[in-house]
Amino acid sequence: MAQSPNNIPTSAGIIKEYFGEADHQPVYLFTLRNKKGDEVKITNYGGIVTAWITADRKGDRSSIVIGFDSLKEYLAKPPFFGALIGRYANRIANGKFILDGVEYTLAANKGGNHLHGGNKGFDKVVWEAEIIEGPIPTLSLTYLSKDGEEGYPGNLKATVCYSFNDENELEIKYQAATDQPTPVNLTNHSYFNLTGDVNNTILDHTAWIDADHYTPINENTIPTGEIKPVEGSAFDFRSPVKIGERIAQTAFGYDHNYVLNKKDQGLRLAAVLSDAISGRKLEVFTDQPGMQFYSGNNLDGTFTTSDGKPIGKQAAVCLETQHFPNSPNEPAFPSTILRPGEQYHSRTKYRLSPA
Repeated sequence: MAQSPNNIPTSAGIIKEYFGEADHQPVYLFTLRNKKGDEVKITNYGGIVTAWITADRKGDRSSIVIGFDSLKEYLAKPPFFGALIGRYANRIANGKFILDGVEYTLAANKGGNHLHGGNKGFDKVVWEAEIIEGPIPTLSLTYLSKDGEEGYPGNLKATVCYSFNDENELEIKYQAATDQPTPVNLTNHSYFNLTGDVNNTILDHTAWIDADHYTPINENTIPTGEIKPVEGSAFDFRSPVKIGERIAQTAFGYDHNYVLNKKDQGLRLAAVLSDAISGRKLEVFTDQPGMQFYSGNNLDGTFTTSDGKPIGKQAAVCLETQHFPNSPNEPAFPSTILRPGEQYHSRTKYRLSPA
C-alpha cells in the first residue's frame, strides 16, 4: 500500500502504529482508511474505536465518536469509550445467575450488580490483532477469556472483525465458541456525537428507533422483566424526534434496552441518528434482538478530550446492539447461553451519510 511521507495512506488500507504497552504487552493503533479518505482508528487494547474521522457538510473533518489520542488516557478507565464489551454487555442483577443448576457469582462492579463484563472485562484486555488483506480494510481481533475469568464458566474464544468500506460503513462481526455453557453478550460501546464537538450536547440530535417495546428498569437500572409498549411514552422513537424533546419525562435520561422489531429477519435497519448542525446521519443495522439507547447521563466532565474539552453530561449517545440486560436471570428474555459445539455470531453495521 502506498504511503505519503506523513504516514497517511494514499489509497484505502490499514496503517499499524505502536500505541504503548498494557499488561506487559505491546498495544497498537490501527487506522482503517477508505478511498474517500475517511478514517476509523481502532486499538487492540479493549478493541476500542478511538476515532471515526469524516467531513461534515462544510468539509470540516472531525471525529463522530468520543475518544483519545493516547493509550494513557484509556488506562485511566474512562466509561467504556468506544470499547468492545464482554463477556456480557450490560447488567446482570446482583452479579449472580444460575446455569444448569449451578449458581455463579460474578464481579459486582456497579451498585451491587455486574456491568459490562466486570472489573476487567473485554474492554480492558489486549486483543491479538491481525490485518486481513483484501479490498475492504479489515482488522481481526481475538481474545481467549479463560475459565473463571470475572466469575464466568468456560474458556471462551472471541473474535471480532472490524471492516470499513468506501460507503462509510463500519461493520462489526462477532464470533465466539466455548468449552462449557456460559452467557455471552458482545457489543461495542462507542459514544457518538455527530457534530464532532463535545461542546454540543446530543439533545438536538434526532433519533428514530424501530422498536414497539422496551424493557423498563428499576432504580438500580436492572430490567423489571416486563416488556412494555413505547406508545404514549417518552421512550417512543418510532417517528423521528429530538432526543431532548421528552427526556425530562424520564427519571434520569435514557439508558434503556429497546426490543427491536423484525427480530427474525437477520441484519436490518434498527435505528437512525441525525444532526442538523453537521448534516450527518448515522444508520444502525443489526441482527440482534435489542439495542441499549444511552444518552450519556453520567458523563460529568471528569474526563476531557485530548485537546482539553470536558466531556460533560449528554455530550454523546450510545447505540449498543445487544441481547437484553439480565437475560440469564429472566427466562422470558431471549437466551444468551452459549454451549459447547455452538457458535455465537452477531453483526452490526454503522453507516454514515449526509442527512
